[in-house]
Amino acid sequence: MESIRFENRVAIVTGAGEGIGRQYALDLAKRGACVVVNDIGSGPDQSRTAERVAEEIKSNGGKAVANFDSVATMKGGQNIVDTAMDHFGKVDILINNAGILRDRTFMKMTEKQWDEVIAVHLKGAFCVTQPAVKIMKKNGYGRIVFTASSSGMYGNFGQSNYGAAKMGVIGIMNTLKLETEKYNIKINTVAPNASTAMTQGVFPDEVAKRIKPEFNTPMVTFLCSEENQASGMILTMSAGWFARSAMVSGKGICIGDTKRAISAEEIQDYFDQIKSLDNALPYDHCGQIYSLGRPLTGR
Repeated sequence: MESIRFENRVAIVTGAGEGIGRQYALDLAKRGACVVVNDIGSGPDQSRTAERVAEEIKSNGGKAVANFDSVATMKGGQNIVDTAMDHFGKVDILINNAGILRDRTFMKMTEKQWDEVIAVHLKGAFCVTQPAVKIMKKNGYGRIVFTASSSGMYGNFGQSNYGAAKMGVIGIMNTLKLETEKYNIKINTVAPNASTAMTQGVFPDEVAKRIKPEFNTPMVTFLCSEENQASGMILTMSAGWFARSAMVSGKGICIGDTKRAISAEEIQDYFDQIKSLDNALPYDHCGQIYSLGRPLTGR
């Protein structure tokens, strides 16, 4: 088995001052990448966490630079990418990992709590990715990893803001993969699970011990590599378990002849067939509208 290496590759990791992002940055640097370690946060001793991670990389013989801009504005996103360009001359890899939590039940959530989470997770994914993709397109190469969550895919009590943002990130990936595929840019999304400072108190102690941040690193390292040719996938992971998740569509049923009206009562009669997921297929195999068993080109 050949080792995965990143010599002459430049990576940006957002939210890399601690937790999962820190592990991503350390592993990429260990394998030869030049890394922009982005994080606005401060540690318990009020030192800038991104700076500490960058110094850790350099003390181990790697190349890294810290960046403290917020991902939640276009100016911040551009500054993050400019940091890579100014120090290393290009951008090959982007891991959109930065995140915050503002948990509250939907009925009690404030506009501020909603906006803060959407700004970092969803808008942040746009603000950093757009300037990075422009450079990747010019160079004919790129690897991008977005971060989703089971909270978005399946729901989690008190996290409607977080879940909405994370599903939105999947929407960005689904479109951007189509717009960039001819430029050798591979874009995937991970849904990691880990006990970190951000999730402190969320998991029972017994569970927290098993879901270490570093268990998510191997998947992301592979997705960032030249060896990876997959694009548009959602990969779920926790405690050493890895799997693909996907949007699927059931076989369904065609009602009418595309000319006559269809009634709500017919939907009622056939609803068990309509909702069945027996023999369901992933979206990329059934992303067309069907009528009478034949695909329609309309939407």
